[in-house]
Amino acid sequence: MRLGIDLDGVVADFSTGWVNRYNDEFGSNVSTDQVDSWDAMDHLTHFESKGAFWRWAARGVHGSVFRHLETYPGALEALGRLSKGHEVVIITAKPDWAVHDTFAWIADRRIPAREVHITESKWQIPCDVYLDDSPRQIAELHTNRPEAMVCRYVRPWNESVPGTTDVHGWAEFETLVNARRR
Repeated sequence: MRLGIDLDGVVADFSTGWVNRYNDEFGSNVSTDQVDSWDAMDHLTHFESKGAFWRWAARGVHGSVFRHLETYPGALEALGRLSKGHEVVIITAKPDWAVHDTFAWIADRRIPAREVHITESKWQIPCDVYLDDSPRQIAELHTNRPEAMVCRYVRPWNESVPGTTDVHGWAEFETLVNARRR
């Protein structure tokens, strides 16, 4: 099967990455526990606008905020196991300035992907199973790919979408994928 896997919030811990960098640079005490909405940076930072936040995120001594994210526990191991019987297809949405950092990040972590798509229109990439955490993407995948299993990686910033499958961790996702294959 083709597995359409998102990066940020699913494989890469974007929240911890931007929070740690923000705290280091500005002497703040933002906690990742406070990241409870999709646009949490709007009310947790001093930036005047979302654009200002993203301009800050784009710069860095050694690349953008996307270049140095940690992976969630179990993500790399699960992707390695899943890649032995399935095609791992990375489908992520990124700003143009983050494309090179994203490819470098994938290579550095040896993500076993056969394809990488950087697009806002994730539903246009055909897969049998999707795993995402974006409220908008989950809804669009469910609407536009009714034949696929759409899995919501449960995070504080998303809510259940009728007709999709909630996933709380990588082990649970592996079990779902392997059961669907039978």
